[in-house]
Amino acid sequence: MKLIILDRDGVINHDRDDYVKSADECVPISGSIEAIARLHQAGFIVVVATNQSGLAREKFDLDDLEAMHAKLTQLIEEQGGELGAIFYCPHAPEDKCKCRKPLPGLVDAIEAEFNISAEGSYFIGDSLRDLQAGILKGCKPALVKTGNGLKTLTQLADANLQTDTPLLKLEQIHVFADLAAAADFIIANHIEN
Repeated sequence: MKLIILDRDGVINHDRDDYVKSADECVPISGSIEAIARLHQAGFIVVVATNQSGLAREKFDLDDLEAMHAKLTQLIEEQGGELGAIFYCPHAPEDKCKCRKPLPGLVDAIEAEFNISAEGSYFIGDSLRDLQAGILKGCKPALVKTGNGLKTLTQLADANLQTDTPLLKLEQIHVFADLAAAADFIIANHIEN
């Protein structure tokens, strides 16, 4: 089994400037639920790794977060798919935890839970911190243009003009219109080892 790691907000569901705070506000991006189902059906373990600082900021509580995740899980199951797990960082940036992306703590937890290395797996996100967390663990970084993806693409283009930012180079990153396009590419190009 191969692993695929997804960010949540801006990749699976629409992001909001005021945080996704409830199951009602957790609205899937067109094609994302079906994409996850297709990846699962193609033999991938699909796992979510998401920063949820809204918990620390008291924008929503754990029950709200669990309701959001139950909704996504149910929608994916209705399409014949399955999420392997959802890992989240509940901390605010100022907490200086090890699990908040761009640090790789969530990926470490995923590896431990599934007894699998994330190296060589796709890490699909819409922000620099997603790509950085993936690269730190040897993942293949993939950027979707949904959510903050277009802004991130601009940041990457600007970063490539600087010599002091070797961690992320645009040519290292797969760029897709959305999660559905990423899933199509990954499934079409997957070779079982």
